[in-house]
Amino acid sequence: MKILVLGIGNILFGDEGVGVHIVNYIQKKYRFDSSHQVDLLDGGTLAQHLIPIIVEYDYLVIIDTVNAPGVSAGEVYFFDFENVPAGVDWQGSAHEVEMLQTLTMMDLVGDRPTTKIIGIVPTIIEPIEFSLSQEVLQAVSTVENTLVEHLRSLDIDLVIQKEMNIQEILPLSYKMHYENSI
Repeated sequence: MKILVLGIGNILFGDEGVGVHIVNYIQKKYRFDSSHQVDLLDGGTLAQHLIPIIVEYDYLVIIDTVNAPGVSAGEVYFFDFENVPAGVDWQGSAHEVEMLQTLTMMDLVGDRPTTKIIGIVPTIIEPIEFSLSQEVLQAVSTVENTLVEHLRSLDIDLVIQKEMNIQEILPLSYKMHYENSI
């Protein structure tokens, strides 16, 4: 099985970039031992431009920000794209509507792989902010554990190759995005 873990977000807008930061963090921290192919990708804000990449996979895990009224920043949700919990939406930032539309378009033509979402409720969405709020920083371990447990349930063994903290990744995410797009 080919699995794609896709980080979505704009790293220039604080918490909005958490999906990208987490994918970069997981990529640096873990090595995947499995008969399955597991790829991690910084999808930035590309949305529809990701379709040619996504269709090559059997299984998709998206890490992104989500909105949910009446909940605290840093709350983490894990759900199937087919069963989005009531009250959770992707209407909070410029890229999110496009990603939702992208997956819906893929559905219409039967190209969307099985899709799971790990969503974090953001706090800071400010231009030119290469940091994450305290609430979202605290949620990173929950997202990491959720992703690791889910991948292990798919018979993927994750081996820590380097102990690190996500704050080590934050100032490098823009550079990693550029290097991975060359």
